[in-house]
Order: sequence, then C-alpha cells, then structure tokens
Amino acid sequence: MTDSIADYLTRLRNAIKAKHRIVEIPSSNLKKEITRILHEKGYILDYKTEEVPGHQGIIKIALKYTNSGRLPVIKKLDRVSSPGLRRYVGATEMPRVLNGLGIAIVSTSRGVMTDKEARKQNVGGEVICYVY
Repeated sequence: MTDSIADYLTRLRNAIKAKHRIVEIPSSNLKKEITRILHEKGYILDYKTEEVPGHQGIIKIALKYTNSGRLPVIKKLDRVSSPGLRRYVGATEMPRVLNGLGIAIVSTSRGVMTDKEARKQNVGGEVICYVY
C-alpha cells in the first residue's frame, strides 16, 4: 500500500524545485480538499480538476512564485501523519506552524481544514501536513 498524500506532496516539492508552472496529480477527495486549502491560503495560483472516464481524474495545479519569478511561495511541505504512524491532536494541542506564519492541514470530523479553523471550531483530528 502506498501513501497517496506523501506522493502528492512529493510531486509538489519536485515541481517547485524544477520551477515548473503546472503540475498534474492523480485526484482523490482528500487531495482536492488539500488543494482547495492551499488555494484559499494563497500558496498556489489556481487549480482545476479534470474527470477522466473510468479513472480517478487529475488535479492540475498552477504553482505560485514571487514577483521576480524565482522564489516559490511554498518554502516547505512536511508530511506529519503517515499510514504507519498516525498523528492525532486534540483541539487544545493543535500545532502552530512557524508561530502562526505557516499552516497545518488537519483532517477532522467536520472535514479538512487548517489548524486555525480547527482551533476556532474547537475540534481535533489527524494532522496531515505542515505548509510554510
């Protein structure tokens, strides 16, 4: 069994290092939610999902760089919870990434959200990754 979220994050990291503008990733509902959060928080320019008949579909992500076009907006993507070692936190132990400058993406009973939203709604869950 493979870790599809780790594959998603690795594809993003590799595309950023190679300075690609667009990256294509196999789709799933969790990956769509993570991509939506990255778009809402300004880490990526845009995204589009394409449905392929008989397959899971593709997410096309337009990566975001600074005005000079050299430095990526996403500095680091860290996978926290893995299939072999799940990381769950309660609402009171919710992590702060770079003292609030980054985000932690958390899968809760109310859906996938950032650490700030989970704190506000007073819910805990599985910490998927850190983005900054």
